[in-house]
Amino acid sequence: MSPQPKSDNNAHTSQPIPQEAFDWYDEYAHGIIDRREFMARLAGLVALGFTLSTLTGALMPNYALAEQVSFNDPTIQASYVKFPSPEGYGEGRGYLVLPSALLIPGQKAGDPKTLDPTKKAPVVLVVHENRGLNPYIEDVARRLAAKGYIAFAPDALYSLGGYPGNDDAGRAMQASLDRAKIEQDFIAAARFLRAHPQSSGKLGAVGFCFGGYIVNMLAATIPDELAAGVPFYGTPAATELRSRVKGPLMLQFAALDQRINDTWAEYEAQLKANKADYVVYLYPNVNHGFHNDSTARYDEPTAELAWARTLDFFGKHLLV
Repeated sequence: MSPQPKSDNNAHTSQPIPQEAFDWYDEYAHGIIDRREFMARLAGLVALGFTLSTLTGALMPNYALAEQVSFNDPTIQASYVKFPSPEGYGEGRGYLVLPSALLIPGQKAGDPKTLDPTKKAPVVLVVHENRGLNPYIEDVARRLAAKGYIAFAPDALYSLGGYPGNDDAGRAMQASLDRAKIEQDFIAAARFLRAHPQSSGKLGAVGFCFGGYIVNMLAATIPDELAAGVPFYGTPAATELRSRVKGPLMLQFAALDQRINDTWAEYEAQLKANKADYVVYLYPNVNHGFHNDSTARYDEPTAELAWARTLDFFGKHLLV
């Protein structure tokens, strides 16, 4: 078995976790195999000196590790707000994070009366994976707000009561929803955010896994409204929509993520045919989910490089 291709900062063992375990987790996380099969495969690694608790502890998310910007950081103000989605599930809800500099001093986010109408900022939609609005995605929104953006992270699970607090339940809940209605909810969220009273009118979007797909979908469905999109390891929009994509896009892929990477050649051919504005990065020796700092798939140097490129890209296209 091949060794783990990165520093395993979450595992409680001196042995590197075999690459196969990461591949199996990816299959499990995306519904290709069920939990029983996933655990059965992990059990086969016990002979190599691992325990099941060590393996699951390393592979499953630990959201206590995923806070880079505190929810009570004084440079930001966060609240949960609702938005209309008549073509989706009727109403959505998300995590809105504002730079404190946009507020009247001493006020809190959430009440329009607290906003300084003379101040504007670009806005960025943050799109979660296939399991709802978890703490990692909320932290990504805070990271953007700390850099001066108005960030909004909707929860696709709001119609079912919201992210349930664990990924297994969240994944099952999201799989039970109508995909087309979820897409309409995110289109509505993007337009709601772009129309925010303090929006500069420049809309960006960043998403991870399923969220990467949503960014590609937005680039195809509202190309004139999306000023910059950054899909992390996301699949392209439906074939019939791709001819509308014009960018700018920054697409970020993990070299070990064959399932997603197999979709790229066809998508790139369409982007070239469109004469779309795009740049692509393929990061060596990292797995799907390398940006998520709550799991052992996280690769800190690659995640920091990819995020720095993301911020530079948004700066180029949104801060103008």
